[in-house]
Amino acid sequence: MKRLPALFFLLTLPLLGQSRSGELHFTVTDPSGLGVRATIEVVSDANQCRNIFSTDETGNVGLKRLPYGGYRIAIEAQGFATHSQVIEVLSAIPINQTIALTLAPVTSSVTVKDWDMLVDPHRSGSINEIGSDTIETRPASLPGRSLQDLVNTQPGWLYEGNAVLHPRGSEYQTQFVVDGVPFTDNRSPSFAPEIEADDVQSMTIYTAGIPAEFGRKIGGVVEINTARDTRAGLHGQFILSGGSFDTAGAFGTAQYVRGKNTFGVSADGDMTDHYLNPVVPQSFTNRGTTAGFAVSYERDLSSSDRIRLTVRHGIARFLVPNEQVQEAAGQRQDRDTFETVGIVSYQHIFSSNVIADFRGMVRDDSTGLSSNPQSTPIIAYQDRGFREGYFKGSVSVHHGRHEWKAGIESDAIFLREQFSDIITDPTQFDPGTPTTFSFNQKHADLEQSAFIQDLIRLGKWTLSAGLRWDHYQLLVNQNAVSPRFAVARYFPSADLVLHASYDRVFQTPFFENLLLSSSPQAISLNPNILRLPVEPSHGNYYEIGATKGFFRQLRLDVNVFDRRVNNYADDDQLLNTGISFPIAFAKANLYGAEGKIEIPRWGNLSGFVSCSYIVGSTYFPATGGLLVGVDAVNSARLTGRFWDSQDQRNTLRTRFRYQFIPRVWAAIGGEYGSGLPVAFNGSQEEAIATYGQQVVDRVNFDRDRVKPSLSIDASIGVEMWRRDNFRLRLQADAENVNNRLNVIDFAGLFSGNAIAPPRSYAVRLETTF
Repeated sequence: MKRLPALFFLLTLPLLGQSRSGELHFTVTDPSGLGVRATIEVVSDANQCRNIFSTDETGNVGLKRLPYGGYRIAIEAQGFATHSQVIEVLSAIPINQTIALTLAPVTSSVTVKDWDMLVDPHRSGSINEIGSDTIETRPASLPGRSLQDLVNTQPGWLYEGNAVLHPRGSEYQTQFVVDGVPFTDNRSPSFAPEIEADDVQSMTIYTAGIPAEFGRKIGGVVEINTARDTRAGLHGQFILSGGSFDTAGAFGTAQYVRGKNTFGVSADGDMTDHYLNPVVPQSFTNRGTTAGFAVSYERDLSSSDRIRLTVRHGIARFLVPNEQVQEAAGQRQDRDTFETVGIVSYQHIFSSNVIADFRGMVRDDSTGLSSNPQSTPIIAYQDRGFREGYFKGSVSVHHGRHEWKAGIESDAIFLREQFSDIITDPTQFDPGTPTTFSFNQKHADLEQSAFIQDLIRLGKWTLSAGLRWDHYQLLVNQNAVSPRFAVARYFPSADLVLHASYDRVFQTPFFENLLLSSSPQAISLNPNILRLPVEPSHGNYYEIGATKGFFRQLRLDVNVFDRRVNNYADDDQLLNTGISFPIAFAKANLYGAEGKIEIPRWGNLSGFVSCSYIVGSTYFPATGGLLVGVDAVNSARLTGRFWDSQDQRNTLRTRFRYQFIPRVWAAIGGEYGSGLPVAFNGSQEEAIATYGQQVVDRVNFDRDRVKPSLSIDASIGVEMWRRDNFRLRLQADAENVNNRLNVIDFAGLFSGNAIAPPRSYAVRLETTF
């Protein structure tokens, strides 16, 4: 049996694939076959896609990175009749279409499929799409979290403090896939610079029925496409924004297309007095600034070969918010994060049925923390980071009813951690805790994987089957084979899809401060200490669900899920420093239900209502990580269940937008949360001294829960000027109009305190050319 993973790896070594998207290539001609300049509108309500493209002087245009699904195509050119048809993108293999326009007033229409475009009959799992229109008109976000705010609108996702995403109760198991390359580290504002949402064209979000090509972190997978359209010439966008908390920002992007070459550049910068979620309403020491840029070059080397190069760099500098006692003492803690990324991809089309894709990435990340002498109860210093080299090769083969994919991955991450502290208030620590501590270590994280999968379409049935092999070698050495299955059945008369899926998961520990938490040197921290290697999580994800269309205008999605995980991953924060350590518990059972009603466009109205019910049970004892003092004693001797820190039973979100006239729209939305668990061991007097009476009043100590939160939001947008390709648009947003003090976390078992922003306002001026 030990030879099976190696055999699987060798068999798939020659094979090469990419994410679940395809391409459309059009050649538009007149009746004699000469190329025509035309505009092509591409619409998919299921994928939130509504874009307009233009052909060049030869009548050619390529539409890249379209998520699988059906698209309504309308082609218009002066003097010719409008041509419309429906095309399904079901494969990574590019679809080539030659359209001969007829002279006006003759109409031309080709219907490829007659099913309603609102429901995708082949979707066999929980997949949500966020398109360019939603991204452009989204409510304002604080710097550092624009992508996270978009993901958090989807059912099953939940925020804790500082925009840490939790998909269906999972902790730190979110994977961002940027232009086909996975980022498996924590992407919250306190851990990594952001990729600005304005630099993103579309997003695909998975929580079940996850293809075998995704691994390591699959509590939720967020695919991000940053590529813009392929219109010839110079096009771009410039945005200025500002609002409450002295927040100000700027973003600019430009793309130049000439022949087979596409050049792109973007840059952004933001500052605010409300960067992280504060621990008290006063939001002490919460200043933050961010900046970043990206440069890309893409060239079609031939009709079968394409290469793309991208370089990204981002920084974030911010202060750690103080509690009341720390503010009185004069504490100041500075944190910073830096990231530089280089990505190269190469695509080759072997034939009309076979396409190969290679992707590589090099990345350098660093995170630092420094504290002034007035810090209490600890002066902490940290300098940690990693260098990463990643490669993926894959192949997609379309054969009859089958869509095969197979590939390999290799990821080498070279970690470094340096940490030291000085205790300034010994009364906050157990007796015997040393007043000083220092740590410095490096280690390599070597991971390899291979996958093979097949998507089969059998009339009204869709089957997806995949197998993935993973090898993880850091502080422990493990292999895992993970099968994935999904099935869907479409009922055309009812416009209904029923689906079910099973995902076997192998999830590696998050590596932030992993070396310190597992080092024998940590034994000197406290007489009572629990130090165990953090091993990967193994689990089984189950889901059944349904998608139904109503009146060809409204779509209902309903899902029921159950996740059972062994060696369940969590984290433990070091006081109020923002430093966290990975830990793990014996097992967890996460189950619940989700529903979403979506109206992509019903006359002038669009919007959604989503709700989630999630129960998260975690079971002692602790099986990995670093726990000191009382936590170590309790975790070693306790058995039974406790509610995990993401156990918010009921979450409701909504946003509706109405287009009053072609250039003016308004939106209203809101979010309700029933409250996260509380595990505060002190008295209410101690809580008031640390966090203040206002915060304590928002906690139900009898139920050990934060009291329910509610935020009402509103937006208005005006297109102030439009001429040809030039557009000037103004948007104003009001968040938490009801001005409720919404506490996110309050002294959770392994989480700190976090408060949502009060009533705030923002404006955004956007110029597109």
